[in-house]
Amino acid sequence: MTVMTSERFLALVAAYGADARRWPEAERAAAQAFAAAEPHAAAPALAEADAADALLHASRVAHPSMALRDRVIASAAGAGLKARREGRRWLDRLVLTLGAGWAAAACAGIVAGVMMTTWLTADAQAEAILYQASLLGVDDAEVLG
Repeated sequence: MTVMTSERFLALVAAYGADARRWPEAERAAAQAFAAAEPHAAAPALAEADAADALLHASRVAHPSMALRDRVIASAAGAGLKARREGRRWLDRLVLTLGAGWAAAACAGIVAGVMMTTWLTADAQAEAILYQASLLGVDDAEVLG
């Protein structure tokens, strides 16, 4: 159990009121022991908090009218849609820019691949043509006898 000081007790009563059930459980026993041991310090604070609690419990809660409720909901919906559009504008630009970059990179890759394939296979094509020509050609021994 923690030791309760006068300052901490007054802070608890000011924050949570005079009803000990609303005090934090970790400090409730120490605060009740302090109130019992120091009634001259605790009684005025508890009386003042009890009076404030009574005023709060006696007060009426004003309920908003349906017209006000509808205006607030309509205003929130309109503001939400506008904010969503404005917030997404930069995202749309970013997606467009990134998409254009990916498209340009893909086109450059295709062009480079086609050009390199033609250049790299030129030797193989020449060898294939020479090989086919040698198969169809007439041998010197046949011609010379």
